[in-house]
Formats: sequence, structure tokens, C-alpha cells
Amino acid sequence: MRAALATLPADPDRENEDFAAAAPGAAVLLDGAGVGGAETGCTHGVAWFSSTLGALLLRSITAYPVRPLAECLADSIGLVRSLHEGTCDLAYRASPTSTVVAARVGAGALEYLVLGDSSLLLADRDGVTTVVTDRRLDEVGKRLRGPVDALPTGSPEHAAALAEYRDALTRLRNRPGGFWIAGPDPRAAEHALTGTVPLESLASVTLLSDGATRLVDRFELSDWEGMLAVLGSSGPDELIRRVREAEDGDPDGRRWPRGKARDDATVLHWALS
Repeated sequence: MRAALATLPADPDRENEDFAAAAPGAAVLLDGAGVGGAETGCTHGVAWFSSTLGALLLRSITAYPVRPLAECLADSIGLVRSLHEGTCDLAYRASPTSTVVAARVGAGALEYLVLGDSSLLLADRDGVTTVVTDRRLDEVGKRLRGPVDALPTGSPEHAAALAEYRDALTRLRNRPGGFWIAGPDPRAAEHALTGTVPLESLASVTLLSDGATRLVDRFELSDWEGMLAVLGSSGPDELIRRVREAEDGDPDGRRWPRGKARDDATVLHWALS
């Protein structure tokens, strides 16, 4: 196993709310989220939530190698809840949440879990790529974000429309017909996308936050095969550099409408062959 990791906050002066880590035969990536401009109700904050949940999840999936990833995630969410439910308002609408991607090798197969809009990129030995992404948030977002995308990113009007959009999203979080994400309720883990892939068929596994996949799924400046080529030749740092270059070339979101001009970006590339 050879793992390469790069992560960069959206703004050097702000906390990076992404978290990624690897252990022999296992890897996790989380992208923390709150409600922009709102208090979280948590004294610890979003970055604490994603990093604490990520560390506990990595411990669980390595300590209990035959336990399903969804059960490991549910237990880890419960543990994080127990760490701060006495001091924080976990029923508050902006309580910290996080996407989750986890991958683990065992019994000749790669087991994976994806919850929220981070992505898992699987490359087989024949050069075919498969992307596993939970699209439920995107599907809900498309129904709601028209007014946001019509306005320049960073303008007062955009900020007001974005606040309304995020409020609407929050009302659909972890509800049927909405989308699912790790938060204070362990039952969210039941709604994760899970599967297995024969290990012998894989060349690499890549975990990416949505700030890193922008190059493909929002900016359309590359495809997944091109992204893998960059990772193979130059590594995750170069991929994130290209994302930042595109973001900085369109600071107002005129070419690529988006909620954030920049986003935390994290890539964990795991070469198996």
C-alpha cells in the first residue's frame, strides 16, 4: 500500500474542515459542514467534529476488520455524540455534520462506504474508472439553488440567496426525500452507499472531498481518467493546485456558479499495484 495525501483549506486564515487519514489496509476522508454564517451550537466546531469522527472511524474499521463499515460508522457517530452532547446543542439546526468516505481491504476485496457528496474513485488494472458519489445532496440542491447560481459569487445578493438555500437544505438533512450525512444521529450510517470490489482487479483507490473533484464535476476541465493521470504523475498536490488555479481565475463564479469561490480540498490517493 502506498498512500499519498494532500489537503488545503479554502482560505489560509481559516480552519480546514476536511480530514483524511490512512492505516495499513484502510483509509478515511471526511468533509465537515455547518451552515454558513451561523453558529453551530457546538463549542468545538466543524473541524473538531470531522477530525474526531474520522479518527474514531479509522480506529474502528481497523480494530474490527470483519465488522461492516456502516456499523463502524454508526458506532463512531455515537461515540462522538457522547463526547459533546453534555456541552453542545446537538438538536440545533446548524450542528456540525460531515460527509464520509471509507475504504478497507480484507478477504480479497476492497469494502467501501460513501455518505454525502465526497467521492471514491476506483481505477482497475485495465484503466477503467468507476466513481462512487452520493448524489442525493446534488439532486436536492439542483431543485433549490437556481437563485444562488444566477448571482455573482461573493456579492451581498449572492450571500443572502445562499443563506436561504442553506436553510432549505438543512430542513431536508437526514430526512426521507432529502439527503443523508453524518451528524449527531448514528442512524444516518444506515443510508450510506456501500459495496465491495475484488481487490485483484484494482490498481488504485482515491478518496476526494468535493472541493477536489471540482476540476471534473463542476469546472469540467478534466475527466476522471485525466485526474488519475495527474495523480499518477505528479501527485495530489498538483491536482489541488489545478483546482485553485481554476477557482482563482473565476472568483465571482461567472463561468462556474458555486456557493463558495474556494473550498477546502483534500485528496488521498492509494496505489494498490
